Parts: sequence; structure tokens; C-alpha cells
Amino acid sequence: MSDDHAEEAARIAEEASREALAAAEEVKAQASRMRTDAYTGELGEETVRQLGVIYGGLIGIAVVMIQPFLGAASIDVPAKVCVIAFAVAIPMLAALVMVNRQEVFRHRRTPSVSVSIAQVVAQGAAFIGIVAGFWHIDWIAGVAFLGAGFVALMVHSAGFWRLERDQTTEKPVPTP
Repeated sequence: MSDDHAEEAARIAEEASREALAAAEEVKAQASRMRTDAYTGELGEETVRQLGVIYGGLIGIAVVMIQPFLGAASIDVPAKVCVIAFAVAIPMLAALVMVNRQEVFRHRRTPSVSVSIAQVVAQGAAFIGIVAGFWHIDWIAGVAFLGAGFVALMVHSAGFWRLERDQTTEKPVPTP
């Protein structure tokens, strides 16, 4: 009886192993499809459109926020941080706008590492510039913008991934 039990346990373990391998292969295939779609499919095109709006909006915010400092005789530390951050962000955002226009023309995103690095630096510098600009006005406003920015990032990420996860399944998962 124990040999039968051992054979049954071995068969169940082997079947579970096969199912796990099949599930892992399906996850890898789905990840590969999502990665490809993120650059060339509908998701890639929508990302390109959203990035164009983001870059233009950040340039507009930067131009408006640095205007009061252009004619100032002296500025405090938060104002200097604001101006320096925008001095980094504006040219990089302008370059990214140009890349974005080419991506729109080609209907796909660029896989360039230097563009990815520029996106992080430009958006990070713009965020620092905005926080510093609000901090210059009132430190509570700077902290409030910083906190609200992180909450907004979490909301956008959660919403985006939920929508994309629902897109890859056969039927949408109802929200609780």
C-alpha cells in the first residue's frame, strides 16, 4: 500500500511541476507581449501621446515659475534650487519634445537608453523645481506639493496597471 501511495504522490508532484512550468511560460509570454506592446502597439502610442502632454506642461510650468526670478536682485535658497532645476529641465524637456514628435510620426516609442535617462532627469528636475518654487512661496506649500505629487504618482500607477491588467484578460475583473 505504501508503494501505491508513494507512486501517487510522485505523480501528483510531477503533474504540479508541469502545471507550474506551463504557468511560468504563459507569464513569460504575456510579459513579452506587454513589453512589445509598450513600445509599438496601442499602449506605446498612448504613452507617446501622454508624454508629449507631460513635456509641454512641464515646460509651461517652468517658464511661468522662473519669471519672477529673472529680474530679482537676490534670491533665497529655494528660489535658487528652483531656477537651477529648471535650467536643467527645460533644455532636456525640449529635446524630449522633439524625440516625442518623431515617435508620433513613427507610431512607436524609442528604446534608447539615453532617452530613458533624459526622461528621468528632466522630469525629476522639473519636479524638484516645482517643489522648490512652492517652497520659496511657503514651505508648507512645498511639502504639500511634494506629498500630493507622490500620492498622484501612486494613483496613476495603480489606475494604469489595473486598466492594463484588465485589458490582457478575457473578461474585465469587477472592482470590489
